[in-house]
Amino acid sequence: MTDFALRRTMMVDTQVRPSDVTKYPIIEAMLAIPREVYLPEASREAAYVGENLAIGADRVVLEARTLAKMLDALDIQPEERVLDLGCGMGYSTAVIARLAGEVVAVEADDALAAAARRTLAAEGVTNAVVRVAPLATGAAADGPFDVITVQGAIEQLPEAVAAQLKEGGRIGALFMEGALGSCRIGHKIDGVVAWRFAFNASAPVLAGFATRRAFVL
Repeated sequence: MTDFALRRTMMVDTQVRPSDVTKYPIIEAMLAIPREVYLPEASREAAYVGENLAIGADRVVLEARTLAKMLDALDIQPEERVLDLGCGMGYSTAVIARLAGEVVAVEADDALAAAARRTLAAEGVTNAVVRVAPLATGAAADGPFDVITVQGAIEQLPEAVAAQLKEGGRIGALFMEGALGSCRIGHKIDGVVAWRFAFNASAPVLAGFATRRAFVL
C-alpha cells in the first residue's frame, strides 16, 4: 500500500521548505491535506512529484512549490474571503480554506466542479463553496474579495475579475509570455491593480485569460 503520508512529508521537506516558504499555516496545510484525493484516480501515484499534474480539460494542479510560494506571498489571514479561480478538483481550495475565513471556488468544467464538491465535503471542508461559471467571470455575486488566486496561467487579467478585488486586496497569478512564466502579486490601489514579480513558474493559460490577438491580413 502506498504511504501517501510519507510522500506528503517528503513533498513539504524537499519542494516547499527549500523554496523559502516559511509561514507555518501553509506548511501545516500542505502536511495535513491529502493531495492524492483531489486528483483523478489514475494520477494519484504521481500526487507528490514536483511538477504540474494534468487533471483533464486542459487543466493542471499547480506544483506544490508554485502554490506554496504564491500563498506565502499573498499572506492570507484567518478572517479573509478568498476567490479561488480554476479550482479543478479542489486541492487549492482545500489548502486555502485552512488559511482563510471563507473560500469561493470557481470552476468552469462541470465534471471537475462536481469532483471538487464531492471531495471537499468528504474531507470535511466546511468553509468553501464551489461555483460553476466561466473562470474569467469570477463570482461577482459573492464578492468583493480580500484575496484572489488563479490556479493556472494568464496573459491578461479580465476587468470582471479585477473588479471583484477589494480596495487594498491582493491577487496572485502566473503570467505567461511565450514559454516564459512568472508569478506576480497584484495589489489594488485606487482602483488599479499594480503588479510586482514574485518568482518564476509556468502553467497552461486558462480559457478567457489569453490576450486577444488582432487579426492581420
